[in-house]
Amino acid sequence: MDAQSRGRAEEIDPADQWVLNPRTGHYELQLNDSAAQERPRVAAPRRSSSAPAAPTAPSPGVPGPRRGDAPPGGRRGGRSRKGGGGGGRRKKALLITSGTLALLLVGGAAAAYLYYDHLNGNLSVTDIAGAGTGGFKKDQAINILVIGTDKRSGAGNEGYGDKDSVGHADTTILFHIAKDRSNATALSIPRDLITTIPDCPTKQPDGTTKTVRGAKGVRFNTSLGQEGRDAGCTMRTVKELTGIEVDNFMMVDFNAVKTLSTAVGGVPVCLEKAVDDEDSKLKLPQGEHRLEGEQALAFVRTRHAFGNESDLDRIKTQQQFLGSMMREMKSKETLTSPKKFFSLAEAATKSLTVDQGLGSIDKLTDLAGELKDIDLKNITFTTLPVLDNPAEKVKATVVVDQRLADPLLQMIRGDVSLTEVEKKEQAAKEAADADAKAKQDALLQGNRAPAGDVRVAVYNGGGPKGAASATLGWLQNTKGMSKASNQGNAPSKVDATQLEYAPNQADQARALADALGLPATALKMGTTDAAAKTPMKLTLGPDFQKPGTPLSPPPPQELPKDVQQAQADKAVCAK
Repeated sequence: MDAQSRGRAEEIDPADQWVLNPRTGHYELQLNDSAAQERPRVAAPRRSSSAPAAPTAPSPGVPGPRRGDAPPGGRRGGRSRKGGGGGGRRKKALLITSGTLALLLVGGAAAAYLYYDHLNGNLSVTDIAGAGTGGFKKDQAINILVIGTDKRSGAGNEGYGDKDSVGHADTTILFHIAKDRSNATALSIPRDLITTIPDCPTKQPDGTTKTVRGAKGVRFNTSLGQEGRDAGCTMRTVKELTGIEVDNFMMVDFNAVKTLSTAVGGVPVCLEKAVDDEDSKLKLPQGEHRLEGEQALAFVRTRHAFGNESDLDRIKTQQQFLGSMMREMKSKETLTSPKKFFSLAEAATKSLTVDQGLGSIDKLTDLAGELKDIDLKNITFTTLPVLDNPAEKVKATVVVDQRLADPLLQMIRGDVSLTEVEKKEQAAKEAADADAKAKQDALLQGNRAPAGDVRVAVYNGGGPKGAASATLGWLQNTKGMSKASNQGNAPSKVDATQLEYAPNQADQARALADALGLPATALKMGTTDAAAKTPMKLTLGPDFQKPGTPLSPPPPQELPKDVQQAQADKAVCAK
């Protein structure tokens, strides 16, 4: 602590000193009695060009307000930025920086000036060597991978199992935000799932790139930490497993649960029965509780307190906890409390490791703006459906249940909501979608060319490795489309599979759409006719799995009832 941080800073929390004056409608700096004898109450700074720095010493590790800064909810004079309303991007919410799904989901919920430079310094950033899309886009669906590692770092965590472990992908949630931002799906991936980990380039401390060899038939949680694998390897493994390419990742360890639950003032949970788990050290009577710190960590770690004591039941417990934390973050008590807000900002940014695409408060704030209007009732938790590993006599691992997983993953890839959105908004959306669908479906009406006349150049623009080659062989050998050709990787990736063709190739396009199960939305007709022998252009996207598998996602009512679901707005008692 430097000299300016001693003395009163040890006694005064800056967040406690900003008080709303009901007569003026502005926040004012309220010092305690001893400090008030030296300094009178002052209005919060209004103009960056003339306002002096706030006359209070910062608390340890937290810089004081900068010139022109105002407390949560305050305003600064001068020209406003477009869309910012009197402060621009720095007035957007920063709860997004939590690094946990709970804070991710409530990003953008309140306006505040935060200590940008200080918070930027709290973030840890990993170079993922090209894994993922390169970053989320404002006009597209967003896929964020939230990773909770079991690395035993930080004070107080020495007693949790293997203290020397480099950590695994212990809790992994793929968070899908709809393109229209009306809903979101949080897909949990079991850590004991047997899967394939692809080769993954990883950045080394000296700046070089080393490729860590992949592995087949291994637990999903070894995609992180083991053999030198970083979060980029987990991102690549998720794409291999689900067909969904991840835009960005956020990662936290044990300390995040403890510090964030404490910063919010505790997370409410409900127990249908008393719990006494020696392994996780969770001991609670039946009923309702508010957990923080060590108790909160014990709750999300326990595997023997609820259900059949499996990792799948632990996932349900974690989803209940995250849903409760989200509701707590959205509560008026949290959003109107400067003290909680500052505490959360500190705890959140110190907990986070992110990729370069989210490696600053500005970038996290942009992401927060994309999420701020999603209602909790339109956020669905679900788990990748699995079965006990049939190769094991003693059941310790699981494998994907394709019967249930395929329609679920199709819905996520197709950006279909698992929950109802606001009826009024949904009605307008459905009307617009119906009109667009009618126009698009018209493209499939008409004659089909003979298979032997279909000319198409196949590109891989984000599909599985080798998809273009596999599709070429399938078209030629199974469908008789001998004039198809493989062009390898596309110049740039696409968000979804698309077939580009000229008006005079419409009959060929319909024949190819029938063969591949392409929806009308995948057809992109140009405005001018093509020359003779010019091929159409088929670009396979991340929604493409294998030749012959339709791309159209099933409607929500066709999702099997056995697929586990839970809405974020509903409180559920653990049992």
